[in-house]
Amino acid sequence: MYLELRYLLTQCFEDRKYNYVEYEYDDERPYLSNEICIDDEVVVHGPARFTDNSRTSILSHDAVYCVRCLSWPPQVADWPTRHRNYSWPDAATLDRVVSDGCDVVNVAHRQCRQYELLGKIQLRLSFSRAEIVLVNSWMPLQQIVYHTLRYYIKTKRLTECADNSGAGTLSNYHMKTLMLWACELKPRSWWTENVNLVRICVELLQTLSVWLTDTRCPHYFINNCNLLDNSFNVKNVASTFMSMSIDVEYLSTWLMKNYIGQCAQLCPVYISRLFNDASSTIKLENVVSKIIHWRLNTSL
Repeated sequence: MYLELRYLLTQCFEDRKYNYVEYEYDDERPYLSNEICIDDEVVVHGPARFTDNSRTSILSHDAVYCVRCLSWPPQVADWPTRHRNYSWPDAATLDRVVSDGCDVVNVAHRQCRQYELLGKIQLRLSFSRAEIVLVNSWMPLQQIVYHTLRYYIKTKRLTECADNSGAGTLSNYHMKTLMLWACELKPRSWWTENVNLVRICVELLQTLSVWLTDTRCPHYFINNCNLLDNSFNVKNVASTFMSMSIDVEYLSTWLMKNYIGQCAQLCPVYISRLFNDASSTIKLENVVSKIIHWRLNTSL
């Protein structure tokens, strides 16, 4: 989207309202630029500016500059009212999301950044406020599934560009989108009856595989918006998925080695040794219980 420079707003902190005056702009540059001043220590990653302050006492951080959109934008007008079979999100959550509005962040579309003008004035709608509300409404199991999926694609290096071409690939946002659709399209019973973390993750990864094969990842809020396009390494990631033959046995084994095993290595030796001998379900449950107990007792 593009923002025409029309008014300057100043917030009144007493009543949280805004005063505004007309903005006098140059007719040749009537749109808000997405360029901001950065220095040599700042790394640009999408709309985020990463600053590494590790040499000082200040922690490293990401900063995302944005313009607050106080009303729900017309591009997503149908999101609150679309038909939902399983009543998620509920009416109260929908009302809160819409009332919070959204933001506009300083980054052009991937395929438009090469153009001199569009690359400087094109902006992106951001629904981070809405996503925080929705994620916080998830059941604990759904939050664990999301964490597991993110850990899996990161560990399998599916969020990196294998050929260093700079083309886009999978990101955490694709996994969040996958989860948001699953929470809306799956009945509560799918999550709560015969709970099996691995089974749920396998089914969602299989859905992701279909999206990659079809080069299709529907935006959760914006209708007819595809989060995958030809600039992404879709074929490479899709072929990787096909070669892994993801099923319950595969993912169970992978989680044992790469998640539970990694957790065990962080524990004292008497616990990590137990994991090396976890040759049965009972022994595995025992070592996981000891990992959790140790973690709870050593956490602040």
